[in-house]
Amino acid sequence: MGVRLIIMGPPGVGKGTQGEFLAERFGVPRLSTGDMIRAALQAGTPLGERVRVYYEAGELVPDEVVLGLIAEAFDGSEASGGFVLDGFPRTVPQADGLGELLADRSIELDAVLSLEAPEEELVDRISGRRVCGACGLVTHVRAVGANAPCPECGAALAQRSDDRAETVRNRLAVYRAQTEPLLAYYARSETGLTAVDGTGTLEAVRDRLFETLHMAEVAG
Repeated sequence: MGVRLIIMGPPGVGKGTQGEFLAERFGVPRLSTGDMIRAALQAGTPLGERVRVYYEAGELVPDEVVLGLIAEAFDGSEASGGFVLDGFPRTVPQADGLGELLADRSIELDAVLSLEAPEEELVDRISGRRVCGACGLVTHVRAVGANAPCPECGAALAQRSDDRAETVRNRLAVYRAQTEPLLAYYARSETGLTAVDGTGTLEAVRDRLFETLHMAEVAG
C-alpha cells in the first residue's frame, strides 16, 4: 500500500534511517533533497545544471530549484504510488511551495510525522559518533570506548568536524529557529501533525512509527 508522508525532526533524531524503514515498509521511494541534488548533479539534467551553479559556489540552493527537483520526482513513475519526504520542507516558505505542488497534482498527504528527542540526547548521539578513515565504518564511543581503534580494521577512528558538540548545538539552534515553526504550520493543516518519540533503539522507534501509521489508517 502506497503512502504519502513527510518525516521531520531535528539533527540526530534518526529521520533518515526511519525514513528508509518507512519507504521499505510501504514500497515507496524515500525522497531526500540532499540525495536528489546529488543525483541531479550526476545526471546533468537541466535542473541539475542549475543546481551546480549554487553547489560549486558553496551557496544554498534556492527554494524554487529544490521544489523543481521535487516536482520532477512527483511526476516520475517511481513516486506515482507514494513517497516519504525526508528532511523537506525545512521552512514555512518551502512548505507553502510544497503545498502548491501537491495541490496542482491533486496529491493529499497521509501524515506528517515529527520525530522528537531531548536535545542532550541528540548532542550525545552526534558528538559521540566516530568514523574510520580507512574502511568507512561509523560507530559510537559508547560502543567502542574513547580513543579505541576501528573494531573492523584496526585503523584510527576520528570525529567529523561538524559532529563536535558546539557545532551540533548550533545546528540545533538553527533547526529551532527555521524548522520548528513548521510544527505549528502542519498542526493547523488538514493533515495535522503527529509527534512520535524518537528515543530508544532504532527498532523501537521504527515500531512506534509503524503503529502510529496503522492506528491512523484504522481511524481513517
